[in-house]
Amino acid sequence: MNNSPLLVVGLGNPGPKYVGTRHNIGFEVAEELVSRSFGSFSVHKRSNTDIAQLPGLIVAKPRSFMNLSGTPIRALCDFFKISPANVIVVHDELELDFGSVKLRQGGGDHGHNGLKSTSKSLGTKDYWKLSMGIGRPPGRMDPASFVLKPFGKQELADIPIMAADAADLVEKHLQQG
Repeated sequence: MNNSPLLVVGLGNPGPKYVGTRHNIGFEVAEELVSRSFGSFSVHKRSNTDIAQLPGLIVAKPRSFMNLSGTPIRALCDFFKISPANVIVVHDELELDFGSVKLRQGGGDHGHNGLKSTSKSLGTKDYWKLSMGIGRPPGRMDPASFVLKPFGKQELADIPIMAADAADLVEKHLQQG
C-alpha cells in the first residue's frame, strides 16, 4: 500500500426495502468498522456515498444500487487519490458457505454485478475483495431472488459475528500496511 488511506466500501442496495437482505451484508461490515471507532457516516455528495473518515481508513456505503457501485467507488478514489490497491470491496458471496469470510486481492467477480461494475470503473480487477459467504440458494431458487431475500432468523443471529470477523480482517490488513 502507498500512503493514501485504505478505502473500504460495503456494497448493498439503498433504502429500507433492502435492509437485512443478503445483498446488503457489505453495509453491515461498514457499520461495524465505523462503530468500533465511534465514528459516524456523512453524505459525500461528489460520490453519492455515505462515508466515515477514520484514522488511515475511509469507510463508504454507496447510495447507488449494487449493479452501479463502480461509479461512486471510482469517484471516491479520484477525490481522495486512492489507488485500486488500497481499495477493499465488501460483498455477498454465493460461492462461500454461509458464515465464511475471505479477503483476497484481484481475481474474478464470480458473477457478482457489483464487482463487475467496480472492476469496469476502476479499470482493473486488482483491488481487494472481502467476500461474505451467504451460501447457495435452496433448491432451484433463482440466485438473484435469493440475494434480495432477508436472512432467516438463525442466520440473522450470526450476522454480527460475521461482520466482526470481517472488520477484524480489515483492521489486520490496515496494521500490516
